[in-house]
Amino acid sequence: MYSEARKIHLIEGVLKVKSDPVLIEIEKILNGYKNTAEKKLSIYDFVGIISNNEANEMKRAIAETCENIDENDWK
Repeated sequence: MYSEARKIHLIEGVLKVKSDPVLIEIEKILNGYKNTAEKKLSIYDFVGIISNNEANEMKRAIAETCENIDENDWK
């Protein structure tokens, strides 16, 4: 319900706008959102999401934990 209240608050704010340039910008944002919502994601959309440091940290964590075999897990 929280998001519904936020939407109503935004609609009330838009209704108070008297400036055409501001309304044009709001329309651009909403139209851009619709276009991106319909777009199918590609693997390339995720390029650059994590930094090199974060990627190296993930590699280290995988190497440290995934390469350890607990023989009791197989019994």
